[in-house]
Parts: sequence; structure tokens; C-alpha cells
Amino acid sequence: MTTKNGLIRVKDVMKTDFGTIDGIATVADALIKMKSLKTAVLIVNKRNENDEYGMVTSGDIARHVLARDRAPDRVNVYEIMSKPVISVHPDMDIRYCSRLFANYNLVRAPVLENKKVIGMVSPNSLVLDGLYKTFQ
Repeated sequence: MTTKNGLIRVKDVMKTDFGTIDGIATVADALIKMKSLKTAVLIVNKRNENDEYGMVTSGDIARHVLARDRAPDRVNVYEIMSKPVISVHPDMDIRYCSRLFANYNLVRAPVLENKKVIGMVSPNSLVLDGLYKTFQ
């Protein structure tokens, strides 16, 4: 898939505004942050250079806290997060990124460059910001 300018890459469609949180934070803290940032996904920071990024979603909170009647202020993010997460490179072709999402049933993926998160990509951004560009 190409546009007039060439390949559409993840960096062309990723969102650079994303939220982060520490794993030791409570789910209540995560909810407050999600609400203020108007997002359903937060990247969980690495604890150190040799650690991996994690991710916590509103779905994780629904499954592991709400459905189990646990108190959000007594559950830490690290207890319910996904870690490690599948990440993508900013130069990846969005077709391959879309296949990765389909193969692993992903809802979001952090975009990593030089071991740092620089953005987030979702199926919506791949389709609405990526595939849509081919018809302009």
C-alpha cells in the first residue's frame, strides 16, 4: 500500500499523546489519569533499564477489579497489567502492523524507538489515518 509519497508507516499514523503510569500506582490512580487524559490505555513505565514496558487498559480494570468486586485503591497496576507488551517500530509498514494486530488480537501497541515509547498505534489509527490516506 502506498500513497503518492510512498509507503504509509506507523510513524505516519501513530498518536504521540499517550499516558504513562508506574506499576506501583493504584488502579484508582490509573482511573483518575485515564479520565483526565480521555484514554482507556496507559503505558506502564519500566522499573529500570533492563525491564520491559507494560500496559493497562480499562478492559483489564473491568475484568480484574470491577468484575471481581475488588477495591481500586487496594489493587496496584502491576497486579493487573499486561507485560511485556508487543511493540512496533515507527518505520513499520501499516499493512504488517495491521497483521500483527489481527494475529495477536491487539487493541493498542506502543511505538518504540531507541528503547523509548514515542507513540501509540491502534487499529483505528491504522484504518482511519492510514488506509484512508490512500483515497485522498
